[in-house]
Amino acid sequence: MTPRQKLAAPQIQRRLRDLLGWELRDGKLHRELRFSTFVEAFGFMAQVALLAERRNHHPSWSNVYNTVTIDLDTHDVGGISDADFELAEAINQLLGPG
Repeated sequence: MTPRQKLAAPQIQRRLRDLLGWELRDGKLHRELRFSTFVEAFGFMAQVALLAERRNHHPSWSNVYNTVTIDLDTHDVGGISDADFELAEAINQLLGPG
C-alpha cells in the first residue's frame, strides 16, 4: 500500500470540480444527503460502512432521522488525500446517477 499524502489546495479544487455533490468545508470533503426515511438513510450508511472498511478509510459522519452528513479527511496526513476522493467517488456510485 502506498503511503497517503496530503493534497495541495489547487489539487483539491481541481478534483472537486468533477465530484458531484461534494464541497470543501472546514478543510474536509463535505456532503449532506436527505433520504425519504430513517431506514433508508441508515441502510445507506451500512453500505458506506462496508465500502469504508474495505478501503480502511472511514468517514466522520452523523445521521439525524433522514439526513446523513459526511466529512472526509485523512487524519494521519492532516488534510485531504486521494483516499478521501476515492471514498467520495465510491459513495457517489452507490447513490447512482443524479
